Amino acid sequence: MPPNESPSGTGNNPYGMILPRYPVYIVSKGRWRRPYTARALARDGVPFRLVVEAQEADAYARVVGKERVLVLPFANLGLGSMPARNWIWEHALSEGHERHWVLDDNMRGFYRRWHGDRLPCEGGPALRACEDFVDRYENVALAGLNYSTFAHRNSGRKGGMPPFYLNVHVYSCILILSRIPYRWRGRYNEDTDLCLQVLSGGWCTVLLNAFLVQKMVTMAMRGGNTDVLYAGDGRLRMARSLERAWPGVVQVIRRFRRPQHWVDWTRFRNRLKPKQSRGATEASGLDWAVQLEQLAPSVRHPRLRRYVSEAMK
Repeated sequence: MPPNESPSGTGNNPYGMILPRYPVYIVSKGRWRRPYTARALARDGVPFRLVVEAQEADAYARVVGKERVLVLPFANLGLGSMPARNWIWEHALSEGHERHWVLDDNMRGFYRRWHGDRLPCEGGPALRACEDFVDRYENVALAGLNYSTFAHRNSGRKGGMPPFYLNVHVYSCILILSRIPYRWRGRYNEDTDLCLQVLSGGWCTVLLNAFLVQKMVTMAMRGGNTDVLYAGDGRLRMARSLERAWPGVVQVIRRFRRPQHWVDWTRFRNRLKPKQSRGATEASGLDWAVQLEQLAPSVRHPRLRRYVSEAMK
């Protein structure tokens, strides 16, 4: 898929509209009334495909348009989103995509982290920045954007929050290298399991903090896996299943008054390997020296006013 720069961009952006290079898939079930991720991407002009089961296809098509809907060849398997995610993987490979995005359906927007503050930005530049960064390296299997919830002003380790974390979890907004020999597994915690698979195989994961995604809290919406996987003692079952799959790496602990899995990510010391030729990244010609632009007629917050003043100098 060639770079998706459109001449219809706005503002002072010399590149026009900046869009992701790789295809964007959204996995969804039972949420056609509130397709938050689809609405956010459509608002920002980002192409996407919504992957749904046949019995819900018409309902989703009425909301997002039939041309954006892909229909799965199976339904109600009781295995969570794992089968749909693997179907997406094969679909991306069949179309020849080097990487592909898989997004959860409960994300409401994107942010640029600027001097510790979270400023709204469009989804296209956020996803494309992640792509251009990881395409510099030959061994990044998974990458994505951190949750805005975990990147507030006082977040981060001593010395502040770095622009990205290396060899950690990547959840919900994931860019996957299509040619790796791993796949989604299990009914529970399939995202954590996939991260552990690639890290154990010597690959790297990258979690961006420079750009963020606003994701709704797990179990805050009906539909998806909420009604099936999290019911009753679902959280304990999920944590135990991951502990059994990764003994010595995953432990079940109690946190925030509920059972959760805990992963020792520090055991993975895989290093990034720069490509000899950056190829498509250089060909895109994008300059990622991001600038702040005021859109509202006035800015009331004093810190934001200072940022705008500094940007205009």
